[in-house]
Amino acid sequence: MGALSYGLPSGARQKTSSFLAFLLAYNSGRILSYALAGGLMGSVGGRLLQLLGPGQGHRWLQWGAALIVVLIGLHIAGWLPRLARVERIGAPLWRRLEPLGRRLLPVKNLPWALVYGMIWGWLPCGLVYTMLISTASRVGPASGALYMTAFGVGTLPAVLAAGLLAGKLYHLARLPYLKVSVGVIIIILGVLTLWFPELLDIDAKSGTVAGEQN
Repeated sequence: MGALSYGLPSGARQKTSSFLAFLLAYNSGRILSYALAGGLMGSVGGRLLQLLGPGQGHRWLQWGAALIVVLIGLHIAGWLPRLARVERIGAPLWRRLEPLGRRLLPVKNLPWALVYGMIWGWLPCGLVYTMLISTASRVGPASGALYMTAFGVGTLPAVLAAGLLAGKLYHLARLPYLKVSVGVIIIILGVLTLWFPELLDIDAKSGTVAGEQN
């Protein structure tokens, strides 16, 4: 968000309504890139389901996704810092995309902000990439795209607030007890989905039926 903020004309930054419009365009692009990545990973999940079988194979994918949610919680709480290494997966792609994003600076209009967001949506991020890996449990491009779109929309309030308040939320987000609290909540959700996988996979029945038909 900082790169976008400083890449806007001074007039757009000073007017709240204009700044908010640019932030919304940027985040729309970011969420579109998540949806595209989710669709691709959902296709991978469909291939895995064909290899593993529609019954127990789908269950393995659900358990894998639940385990990844637990790992995300541990990482946010600060108990698994090495999870950030997953960011290395996207490093080669990012080296090609980052120069394209720099060419759009300064962001002069809303379409540019949308494209800028689509590029920066691929920025290596351990949390995003880990969620993307769990998307393989969605079994299908449409379901995977919807899953990552929901994730992107869920991050929207925090990202918009961070953009509007600039660095004022930075110190708040770094408070240890806040990070641990959020991490524990996510861990609990992950553990619950190990016993109740349908909490994480709303398409379990449709995916199994489709697999049986194939």
